[in-house]
Amino acid sequence: MKVLQFPLARITIGFVMGILLAYYLKPNPQLVIALLLIAVFAFGIAFFLSKRSITNAMYFGLTTYFLAFGIGATTQIIHTDSFQKSNYIHSKTIFEKPHLLSVTIREKLKSSSYNDRYIVLVNKIDDSIYTGRILLNVRKDSLNHSLEIGTHLQINGSLYKNIPAKNPNQFDYGKYLEGKQIYAQIYTDAANIKTGSIINKDAWYYSSKLRTKIIRNLEKSNFNKAELNVAAALILGQQQDISPDIIRDYQYAGAVHILSVSGLHIGFILLFVTFLLKPFPNTRRGSFIKLIIILFSLSSFGIIAGLAPSVVRSVAMFSFVAIGMYLRRSTYIFHTLLVSILLILLFQPSFLFDVGFQLSYVALFFILWLQPLLYQLWSPKNKIGNYFWEILTVSFAAQIGAFPLSIYYFHQFPGLFFVTNLVIIPFLSIIMALGVLVMVLAAFDYVPFYLAKSLEWSIYILDKIINSIASLEQFIIRDIPFNWYFLASLYLLIIATIIWFQKPSFNKLALVLIAIIIFQITYFETRWTIQNQKELVVFNSKKTTLITERNGENVTLYANDSLLKIGLKNKPLNSYLMGNFSQLKTKNKLQNLLFFNGKKILILDSLGVYPKNIHPDILILTQSPKINLNRLFKTTKPKMVVADASNYRTYIDLWKATCVKEKIPFHATGEKGFYRLN
Repeated sequence: MKVLQFPLARITIGFVMGILLAYYLKPNPQLVIALLLIAVFAFGIAFFLSKRSITNAMYFGLTTYFLAFGIGATTQIIHTDSFQKSNYIHSKTIFEKPHLLSVTIREKLKSSSYNDRYIVLVNKIDDSIYTGRILLNVRKDSLNHSLEIGTHLQINGSLYKNIPAKNPNQFDYGKYLEGKQIYAQIYTDAANIKTGSIINKDAWYYSSKLRTKIIRNLEKSNFNKAELNVAAALILGQQQDISPDIIRDYQYAGAVHILSVSGLHIGFILLFVTFLLKPFPNTRRGSFIKLIIILFSLSSFGIIAGLAPSVVRSVAMFSFVAIGMYLRRSTYIFHTLLVSILLILLFQPSFLFDVGFQLSYVALFFILWLQPLLYQLWSPKNKIGNYFWEILTVSFAAQIGAFPLSIYYFHQFPGLFFVTNLVIIPFLSIIMALGVLVMVLAAFDYVPFYLAKSLEWSIYILDKIINSIASLEQFIIRDIPFNWYFLASLYLLIIATIIWFQKPSFNKLALVLIAIIIFQITYFETRWTIQNQKELVVFNSKKTTLITERNGENVTLYANDSLLKIGLKNKPLNSYLMGNFSQLKTKNKLQNLLFFNGKKILILDSLGVYPKNIHPDILILTQSPKINLNRLFKTTKPKMVVADASNYRTYIDLWKATCVKEKIPFHATGEKGFYRLN
């Protein structure tokens, strides 16, 4: 870990800490600018005094890191669209009525079941100029309209705010979109869209045109559709048309990362181009020419692959790795890695919160740090054994580094990941080399039959291998509960173990034992916290009523027969159990009366039948009961009313008005999300 002694490492850490503070605390921009000015002033004084040897160099170092912190916070504020006064989010009536929007298509996303989806850039709203990004949802129809990147559109419709997660421990899609600087969505039909004659011909437009040309030329050569979709993902970074079954197979086999252009693919391009340039002399001039060719090749591939954030990130990362290789000193690889992180985040700090960014850098760091140590454990005597041993050690190093993050985000672990990597990585290198060659030729309207068929059959075999591995579902560990404390303590344990393994000593062994104790404390503290919790949750479930009572780690489910049958297959319920380290202990049919923590709960369903002379603390309305709420209040007098999403919207609006009139708190799960009673 000598790399951490390098000043740039500490500067990068300070810069990242500044981004994190600005992201989570969302301070006033003026306060952040003031902080930066103070940091610049302090740095200037410390620099002046250190030059005259008046003060200790330590103070200069501290002010440098403080300045890096201030720059990080300022960078996050500057690049957050919601702080820009021109962003549409600052329009007072933006969500209150329909508007005429003038937008430009920037990126096509994977379609949902009902909509084609695009990221669009705002130009004007009504007669005012605004900026920002919006998620455009165009309802699918039989005509299968396709909108071209760079096209100007006029849309008359209503914007909708991103909706936060409405069930506990559920993936927050609204927060995910906000991280992409998208604060609203619009839903419309193709008939309501006016296409402008002007096309914004920027890098994204030409990149899209080139990809479209390549795919159409391959289609003309009778390239099988399923294999073409996988090839488009592998080489061009286009996952929009891959079938859900193929994606699921790649997930279960632990190979889903190869379906999106990322560090793995750019790394292959780097190695492939480096191999082709071996005949160049290793002189200073020859090495410099090779570096220029490599950087040009990586940039060109990034443009072909659509300049998606993951592609730009990976190209930048491996460009710096190539520079580190050019400098011919292994320590520079870590330093250039830090430089790439610093520069990427300086221009796009939101990447720090991107799962792909985190996994790419963590995996690459552990490959550079841990793989040489694993490789030294055994020295195969033949080249073939050495080749596969190298693949295996690279795979294990990357997986050890990415394992905690993968579990934290995806809550599953493919047990056969090492088998997958041993089989597909040699195969994938052939597919990547062949695929890049075919795609380049297709860009020039030339598709050699035998090369195209070789690529098609290679991908077909790859899919079959992945499908065979994915079919062994007993090796896939799913629904692993894992929180932020586990993530931090597990990384501490892994890093301490590698440091000890690198050069064993008593002090390093003590550090490992301390890390083990911290991990155990984290585990037992989490279990103790869970065991001492009690809560009742009314879920936001549209078709059926879903209520759970949790006592420690044991959960009792109250629902209708249809939901009781599927049990854990219900996603909101499964996410809740996993997020609370709990298990479904009992399943009961929905009752009219529940008691929880000394409170009486009356549940009314579509029958509207309830016991007389009862005074519940909480009234839960489900399945749209036809009742007169005013009359019900006179006899039951509840202190709180909850309506889940199984009720008609008109009924909920009427009940809400009645509760406001009677001054009784009202909670609609469709509006406010799930209801929790502790």
